[in-house]
Amino acid sequence: MAGKKANIAVLVSGGGTNLQALIDAEKNGIIRSGTIRLVVSNNSKAYAVTRAENAGIRVEVLTKKAMCGGSQEEFERRLSAILEENSIDLIVLAGFMSILSEDFTKHFDKRIINVHPSLIPSFCGKGFYGLKVHEAVLKKGVKVTGATVHFVNEIPDGGEIILQKAVEVEEGDTPEILQKRVMENAEWIILPEAAEKICAQITGK
Repeated sequence: MAGKKANIAVLVSGGGTNLQALIDAEKNGIIRSGTIRLVVSNNSKAYAVTRAENAGIRVEVLTKKAMCGGSQEEFERRLSAILEENSIDLIVLAGFMSILSEDFTKHFDKRIINVHPSLIPSFCGKGFYGLKVHEAVLKKGVKVTGATVHFVNEIPDGGEIILQKAVEVEEGDTPEILQKRVMENAEWIILPEAAEKICAQITGK
């Protein structure tokens, strides 16, 4: 596959700030070995869909409840079909609020990455997402937090770590202020870096 770019699919559920960081990174040459070919949202109203459309990226909306009768199996079957149709090499979870099964993650072994807003193994696993992570960090009184990009397996936040970046917790932080700092100083930096790293490995660059 040398000389060819890896095809990236970004899976989203919400505002799409991490998706925007990836789009910008491709535009700015940080992601050189891959191209964002597809965005899949499990929420038709997600602003991430608008971000993708504005960037001219193909969008597929796939909702478990309305389109798959609430069946995880059917959802993953249709998701796999969409990914294969678009010859996707790397799947990036960017605020994707749906746990993927062992069957799915094994099928795409070492081809799915996720960004988590803490330094794994702290403040991760079931129930730790979004603001809940930053609330827990502040409650515990830790002085350093950050973000982690990891491979995805069947255990929430349980896959091998690819990149981490530390962020200091400051006096007077609220969960919202801390969330913004972790996004700006860690997530938006290491997610594109990790995507480039894996794409380069896939393409043999």
